[in-house]
Amino acid sequence: MVENMTGLHPKFAVVGHPNKGKSSIVSTLAFDDSVQISDTPGTTTKKRSFPLTVDGRVVYELFDTPGFQRARSVLSWLQQHEVTADKRPETVRAFIGEHRENPRYNDEIELLEPIMDGAGIIYVVDGSKPYGEEYEAEMEILRWTGQPSMALINLIDDTNYVEEWKRALGQYFKMVRLFNPMKATFPQHLSLLQSIAQLKEEWIGPVSESIELFKTYHEQMFEQTAQSITHLLYRSLSHVERLPLRTEEATEAEKILVFERYKAKLRTFEEVSQHRVEQVWHHENLEKAQQALLFDGMDLFSKESASLFGLSRKELLITGTTGGAVTGAGIDLLLGGATLFLGSAIGAVVGGTSAFFGFSELSDVKVLGQKLGKRYLETGPMKNVNFPYILLNRALFHAVKIAGRSHALRDKVMLEMGRDFTDRWMDDALRKSLDKCHKAFRSGNEVKPEVLKTYESLVKTVLKRLVQ
Repeated sequence: MVENMTGLHPKFAVVGHPNKGKSSIVSTLAFDDSVQISDTPGTTTKKRSFPLTVDGRVVYELFDTPGFQRARSVLSWLQQHEVTADKRPETVRAFIGEHRENPRYNDEIELLEPIMDGAGIIYVVDGSKPYGEEYEAEMEILRWTGQPSMALINLIDDTNYVEEWKRALGQYFKMVRLFNPMKATFPQHLSLLQSIAQLKEEWIGPVSESIELFKTYHEQMFEQTAQSITHLLYRSLSHVERLPLRTEEATEAEKILVFERYKAKLRTFEEVSQHRVEQVWHHENLEKAQQALLFDGMDLFSKESASLFGLSRKELLITGTTGGAVTGAGIDLLLGGATLFLGSAIGAVVGGTSAFFGFSELSDVKVLGQKLGKRYLETGPMKNVNFPYILLNRALFHAVKIAGRSHALRDKVMLEMGRDFTDRWMDDALRKSLDKCHKAFRSGNEVKPEVLKTYESLVKTVLKRLVQ
């Protein structure tokens, strides 16, 4: 990319005292939740590279490094070699060469090597702890390397010693910034990269180019998330579950069985979509507090899920009547606050309310090109007008939680919400546009690509509004 920066992309070594949040910052900036993070000092013992790659191209590369262990001893060795300022980087290299096999200086060698190979320096301190002169040896060593550097103040606890840190760090570093990796937003991430670009004139162009690539990448993550949610809705609303009948008439057990299989398949669709969204946002190692497919204990087909994620009674009535899907017992079901597929609904299915639950018996079905005359019990595609919003809201809520989550966090994800979530993004005009797509998805007919694109665009707009 530039002088002393091989690989044609920016490289930065994140260094500092042990247990000051270096790994958390690497994890956040690299969009990588595989970075090992621990409260135990000395967890990182070897430098490790974490490149952020977009479409096969490295945007930038971060090095997670061990903390300084014997900074005063290293500085003493350097100072014994009286050289002019322009020769100091060579002296640091001489230290590395002489002590490379000495386990006493393993941590210092590991953190200095990427710097002397051309990586810029990001020095991390904990602003919730008082400043002490023991840090000055570390900062002086970094100054000897001659590499462009900046300092990040990370507030790990509630106490605040930021001002005294700023006064001290300002004497060693060209730039000092506050940065909380646990709460960093995308704009803050970009702002930090823009600051890094100013550390060295030759970096402005390449880092700025990386920033633009990163912006494009972030936009692609929204697009891929919207695609996943669109696929989930279309797949779920159009799904048909069939069960061959052993006799001329369906037994109650067979009706319940095909019904439960239908629900299980839709749960699976939701789970697959959730995993895909987590992969898009690089949260493959995520641990959710809820069991699979549950939001704080709320199953996809529970009354609680319908209450929080579904439409209001007024919206249901308007949507159902305009869509032509609500008649007779269907009105009672919607206004009664019940969601799809509860025990009472099972009775309705068995009783024959096909307008909502899509049960029918098919005869003369072609199998392997032959008419076998077998009878099937079938449920689907989805006829309930509330279910699309329950599923969509759950998908949106999950995506918002994932997209806004720092990669430095290692606690469990708590998917808890209130009724106001829907109110934050949906209005009458948007609901009408969604209704048209839902009606097409539920029709049982092949959906035109432009309908899917329209829905995807709506979802993406809502996602960006909720996340940003």
